[in-house]
Amino acid sequence: MNTPKVSELWVPDEGSARDEHFMGIALRAAAEAYEREEVPVGAVIVLGQRVLSIASNRCEELHDPTAHAEMLAVTEACSVLDLGRLVDCEVYCTLEPCFMCAGALLHARIARIVFGARDPKFGACRSLATLPEDERLNHRCSVTEGVHKDVAADLMRAFFRERRGGNEG
Repeated sequence: MNTPKVSELWVPDEGSARDEHFMGIALRAAAEAYEREEVPVGAVIVLGQRVLSIASNRCEELHDPTAHAEMLAVTEACSVLDLGRLVDCEVYCTLEPCFMCAGALLHARIARIVFGARDPKFGACRSLATLPEDERLNHRCSVTEGVHKDVAADLMRAFFRERRGGNEG
């Protein structure tokens, strides 16, 4: 996992510029995953202006189907804070979190999920379900979607096109 070194950089205070800034960091992590022949997903967890963790998928490298970017980012952020909860933290993911990752984010008490591209096959925040906003759960969080969605979607398409030998299907 990368040790964040961006916490001293200037970060916009609020709104879309702030979201775009942190999503840009997540996209760089996703591009690193692509280079390692991992599914190109990146995640960043922040508390205020402080970057707590930056992670990308490592399922192939670790031979672990749970080594998603979000899961690794949660583990690292909890370690940095020396806490089991990420209250008041936000996560920036290049791809809509799956059920496993959305569940972990809710268990960690994340305050907000921001993602780039939707995941029509596994997405648990908008595509297949709205897990983070389900009123039956004891913790809910807000969800913002579509930040740098075209860049995130293009990265995923390019990865799978390459894996399929140039075929779209």
